[in-house]
Amino acid sequence: MSTSLRTKFSAKLLAAVCVMTLGSAPGVAETPVAASPAAAPVVNADANAALLQLFADSDEASLKRNPINALFRGDMRYADHLGDYVTEAYFDGERLAARSDIVRLRQINRAALNPTNQIAYDAFRWQTETTLKGLSPTILAGLAVRPLDHFAGFQAFYPDLASGQSAAPFKTITDYENNLKRNRGYARLLDRSIVRFREGLAKGVVHPKLIVANMIEQFGIPLAEKEDVSPFLAPIHDFPASFTAADKARLRQAYLRQYRREILPAYRRMHDFLKKEYLPKARDGVGLTYMKGGKALYDFLIERETTLPLSADDVHMIGLQEVDRIKSEMETIKAKVGFNGTLRAFFDFIRTDARFKPVSKDALRDGYFAIGRKVDQRIAEQFSTIPKTPLAIRPVPEYREKTDAGGSYQQGSADGTRPGIFYFNSYDLPSRTTPGMETLYLHEAVPGHHFQISLAQENEALPSFMRFGGNTAYVEGWALYAETLWQDLGMETDLYSRFGGLDDEMLRAIRLVVDTGIHAKGWSREQAIEYMLTNSSTSETDARAEVERYIAIPGQALSYKIGQMTILKLKQRAQAVLGKKFDPRAFHAQVLMTGALPMAVLEDKIDAWLAAVK
Repeated sequence: MSTSLRTKFSAKLLAAVCVMTLGSAPGVAETPVAASPAAAPVVNADANAALLQLFADSDEASLKRNPINALFRGDMRYADHLGDYVTEAYFDGERLAARSDIVRLRQINRAALNPTNQIAYDAFRWQTETTLKGLSPTILAGLAVRPLDHFAGFQAFYPDLASGQSAAPFKTITDYENNLKRNRGYARLLDRSIVRFREGLAKGVVHPKLIVANMIEQFGIPLAEKEDVSPFLAPIHDFPASFTAADKARLRQAYLRQYRREILPAYRRMHDFLKKEYLPKARDGVGLTYMKGGKALYDFLIERETTLPLSADDVHMIGLQEVDRIKSEMETIKAKVGFNGTLRAFFDFIRTDARFKPVSKDALRDGYFAIGRKVDQRIAEQFSTIPKTPLAIRPVPEYREKTDAGGSYQQGSADGTRPGIFYFNSYDLPSRTTPGMETLYLHEAVPGHHFQISLAQENEALPSFMRFGGNTAYVEGWALYAETLWQDLGMETDLYSRFGGLDDEMLRAIRLVVDTGIHAKGWSREQAIEYMLTNSSTSETDARAEVERYIAIPGQALSYKIGQMTILKLKQRAQAVLGKKFDPRAFHAQVLMTGALPMAVLEDKIDAWLAAVK
């Protein structure tokens, strides 16, 4: 029940167009990639220098165009800008930059690069070429006119950023003033999004009614809540002690004025537009197959999210096979605990029996802290490098908990001053169950997202795109792979927790079936929810949120299982080649210490490592 990074720009829009580019770095000293001696090329210093300069130039230019990316890195140079991610000028700038980067990249002789920089070359090429595909007229036509959705729209993450509970610092007067400027940009972005939505109405490219109804509810929350609970005003409730009384009074007045005159009116305009103008013309069919240009868009999203040339039918079939395999293992556990009844009845038992219910939100939180302490006792057996970035465990903020996943992760800062955050969802507490807690922690926290993202960010020898960028198949594939380490880390020692682990893996297998079912085969929301309830112990609350997430961000949910299966395949290959010499710490270092790679690039890297070690 994970979402990727909580740096949630519009996942279906910005992930396609934002170039998370590279910074100058000397190489990856921690885990050099050895090539076969017989095939070793003649390394050219000029070629390596040219590549690193391209990375540095591209990264610097990208941070100026995408100031939020810089903010989440802890780079405050552009902290007074939000950026405008919905205009034609923005898309033109991203397209021009990507084309320029590709031209420069093709002028560099890959064969003359050292092995580490060859990996960087291949990853950068895939990323930039994918960006250009996402900016093609055919693909952009289906994305630009749907700039927000209920799951990954700006309104789903920006209030956190403005509240002081996310990447933006609130330590100085300048920090507070920068936030006012970003808030102004946010209100402007909402208004410009209305313009984009109207373009979609004119072209017949619109969201399904389901997504629109969810957004209307989201935008209505601030309009109904009291000021003192608004995340936009949270900074004025907790001023630094160093601020003078005059500064506090001035800033308090400025924040209240802006909230009342800019933020709330922007929310009102969006809420009323969606309800009165957009909803009546939104589509009934929830899948992209019901939208003009939807098939071509979904084909692109599958390739972007999995990093592999798979068709919807391919993915659907893989999902069906995985569902059957995991079901068989579930049946075994059901028999071992002595449950007499069908698997569907066992799912209902897990969902409803009081022994599997958290007694309170605090108990749920404390349970995750206890799991973390248990994992920490064994983690060094599997990993040679432990992140320095601390981990915080928090409930999902109330303003987004109803439509949020069961768990999620927000990365910390590269310098460790801001912790990574594992969010657990306590909304509708009676619907939550405890058997999946251990596997959720392995996925979102240690050794899942927190390990992978923190180790990359902390590795200053990496180019910036390997430190801060990546792709969903790797990021989510690693987190799902981390769940398979349960036995090595001494977790899931009772049968119900092991069932919870299988249930979480089943969720990811179901996603392959349901996502493609919705967007390529015309499944309804109700059909998708029923499939989830039939094949897992997921609660109806979670099943609804999951399905509505797949509807909002097509293709993203495919990345988990495809990425995990690729990493498991590479591990099995390494075990077969190395036999008793296989060391999980060395394998995990090879997978982790060069950042999030496309699957084909990762496979080439592991093959080169095995050839050298053998």
